Amino acid sequence: MSAPKRQRTEDYVLYYWPGIPGRGEYVRLALEYAGIPYTERSADLMTTLTTKVGTPPHFAPPALQLPSGRVLSQTANILNHIAPRCGLAGELGSTLNTHGTEAREALRALDDDALGKAEEERAVVNQLTMTALDLQDETHNIHHPVATSLYYEDQKAEAARAAKVFRETRIPRFLGYFESVLVANPATAKSDDSPLAKTYLVGARTTTADLVLFHVIDGLLFQFPKRMAKLKETKKYENVFRLHERVQGEKGIKEYIASGKRQEFSMGIFRHYEELDGEE
Repeated sequence: MSAPKRQRTEDYVLYYWPGIPGRGEYVRLALEYAGIPYTERSADLMTTLTTKVGTPPHFAPPALQLPSGRVLSQTANILNHIAPRCGLAGELGSTLNTHGTEAREALRALDDDALGKAEEERAVVNQLTMTALDLQDETHNIHHPVATSLYYEDQKAEAARAAKVFRETRIPRFLGYFESVLVANPATAKSDDSPLAKTYLVGARTTTADLVLFHVIDGLLFQFPKRMAKLKETKKYENVFRLHERVQGEKGIKEYIASGKRQEFSMGIFRHYEELDGEE
C-alpha cells in the first residue's frame, strides 16, 4: 500500500511548547528574518509528534511542518533545510533553494563546480550552527547537571560546582572560538573601516549560524549577567558581542523583537539563578 499523499500548503507550522522561547526560537528567528509566514501549534504536542504527523515519529519538539506536508524535527536539521529558502545558508549555499519555479531553474543552471561550492558553504554554516547549539546545550546542563528529569532544587550542589567550571573555562572557550572564526573570515577580515567588519561568521551576510549565536549570547547574558559583563569588559571577544548587536538590529529580527512576539527567558533552557552567577 502506498503512503497517503501529503496535503501541500504554503505555510510552515512550528510544533513547540507554549510559553518559552526554547529550541523553537531558532526556527522562529530564521522565518522571521526571511519574512516567511508560519503558525504554531502546541496542543497535545507529544501525542501529535509521535503518532499523528507521519513517519518516522518524532522524539521531541521542535518540529516543523513544511509546505509539502512533511514534518522535520531536530533544531539543526530544520535550520539546515530551510536555510537556503530563508537566504541564510551563505551567498553560495542559498542558491540551493528549491522553493518555487524560479529558484529551481536557477539551481538547475548551476554547473558541478558551483554546486559543489554551494554545498560546501551550506555545510560550513551548519557546522557553526551546531557548534553554537553545543554551547546552548552546555548552558542548559548547568542547572540540570545530574538529570533533566530532576528539579534544580534536587541538584543545587552539583549545579554550583558545574557553574563554576562553566563560567571559568567553558564560556571563554566557546567565545574565544567564535571570536577566532569572526576574525579569520576572509570575506570581512580586511574591512576594518566598516562598522559591520568581523561580525559575520560565514561570508558577508547573515546565516543561521549568526542567528543561533545571537540567541545563545542573549541567553548567556540572561543566565550569567555578571560573568558576561566581565568577559565583555576584557574586549577579548568584542566581535562576538558586536555580532550580537548587529543581529538584533537586522531587518526582520528588529521588527520581531519590537512586536512583542518574542518570548522572554524564564524557566526554559536559559535560567537565571543568582547563586550560579559570578564575575570570576
